[in-house]
Amino acid sequence: MLDDGKKCSLKLLVALAWADGRVDEEEMEVVEALLDAYGAQDSEVQEIRDWAGEKRSLDDVDVSGMDMNDLTSVLQHAVLLTHIDGEQSETETKLLKDFIVKLGLTMEEAEPILAAAKHFTKQLLPELES
Repeated sequence: MLDDGKKCSLKLLVALAWADGRVDEEEMEVVEALLDAYGAQDSEVQEIRDWAGEKRSLDDVDVSGMDMNDLTSVLQHAVLLTHIDGEQSETETKLLKDFIVKLGLTMEEAEPILAAAKHFTKQLLPELES
């Protein structure tokens, strides 16, 4: 069963995936993998899939109940999501900065999380150049 922080995290990732006006298959695979890893029930899986079915933005998600572990985790997953198609677009880069603000983090707080996530992402997706 998904707790509120994980459900919110998944919705944030969906909103981030919509940054370029669509949710690509690779982006949804990240969300599906997290649903599986979190042990989501069938009804929760369907809820997130349905939520992803229409255009979303960061403003559609209330992050007030997220704790620091949730914030760190979703930011790490967001970095992966923005690189999943092999490149991070300018729109995705800007939205990632907006994402950090939405999460209530300062750039100083976010920088080590971003650096670690980018390092992990490069290991997972070796085709990334920089």
